[in-house]
Amino acid sequence: MALSLPANPDLGHLRRDARRLQRAVRSGESWAIGRVARHHPEGAPDDPSGFALADAHLVVARRLGFASWPRLRAFLAAAADLSRDPAALDPDPVAPGAESAMAAVALACLTYTDRDGPERWARAAELIAAEPDLVQRDVAVAAVTGDAEALRAHVAADPAAATQEGGPFRWPPLLHVVYSRVPQVDAVGSARVLLDAGADPDSGYLWQGLPTAFTALTGVFGEGEQGPGRQPRHPQWRSLAELLLERGADPNDRQALYNRMFNRDDSHLELLLAHGLGRPSSEIWARRTGAPAETVEEMLTRQVDWARDHGFTDRLALLVAHGLADPAVTVVPATPSRRDGRTALHDAAFMDDVEQVRLLLAAGADPEARDAVHGTRPYEWAVWARAEGAAAVLREVTSDGASEG
Repeated sequence: MALSLPANPDLGHLRRDARRLQRAVRSGESWAIGRVARHHPEGAPDDPSGFALADAHLVVARRLGFASWPRLRAFLAAAADLSRDPAALDPDPVAPGAESAMAAVALACLTYTDRDGPERWARAAELIAAEPDLVQRDVAVAAVTGDAEALRAHVAADPAAATQEGGPFRWPPLLHVVYSRVPQVDAVGSARVLLDAGADPDSGYLWQGLPTAFTALTGVFGEGEQGPGRQPRHPQWRSLAELLLERGADPNDRQALYNRMFNRDDSHLELLLAHGLGRPSSEIWARRTGAPAETVEEMLTRQVDWARDHGFTDRLALLVAHGLADPAVTVVPATPSRRDGRTALHDAAFMDDVEQVRLLLAAGADPEARDAVHGTRPYEWAVWARAEGAAAVLREVTSDGASEG
């Protein structure tokens, strides 16, 4: 079972959850007894009044995907040093008096928060241009600018600089190279300098303590829930990914696959398949945390299910060709359905999936439909997400679309 933890998981909070569950079971509350029935190996207790705290701990752990409470505790202990919260570590880098190197680095990199976007990267570039010597003064700035020569000098002066965590997010320099979205001098050369000096090709962190690692490959491949306009792939993603994979990065990168599954482009998948995706590999992050975020089989099932449900025929064919999907799986045709308060057209617009936008419109999707949270139409979603292709299509079929956004 895939792990399913809340953001910034806290053992004390989970202990309180267990005590709350124990009290609710002893009181005979139906939701609590139902939860025990689903997650306790022995099912619902015969005598709820005697339900033990140890049993409540077990249910809490199993509901989150762990075999036992001790395994959950062990994961949290191991994950504590690996957890980073970019939202908390990036208070307001453009505030007056903000230290320029820290601010430039914070603004330059994808944080996988809703702050990501071109305005931040432009501001970072301005800060760096205003103080060109920052690349000599700060290794993180040298990394985000992809200045291989400056990085070589930093490493020559202090070999530990190649792996030492720093900057606003406490990242090693390699992550600053691959998560940066400001113009870079030589990103591939910079990554090679760091790898040659001992940087880990499987460098990464646990975003808000969640179990799936955001690795160097994750940063290279980019994209994600905020859409490719706000969280784009690295401009040199292919060369950087090939370098990392050649140096031993695990191709079974769960977060990279998740982030790129929303878009029908399969170039990332083709590259990972060529380097062993779907076959047993190092599982380095499972060893670091003590538990895999999801098994390889669960990882592949997620890919197959998404492709099937979103009409990604080429992706299914690719997975079938590599023996990673059942040839009997067929795609679900594009329909103008509504899910989670928004339509399929909203989702396609947000991800700049022009082909899907056209298919949904042809199937009768309403471009005037408004989502349940923001009350906005697919066109506005495309504009916010910097999804220029989808916005251009939707502008033509949305009332007053050309004047909005």
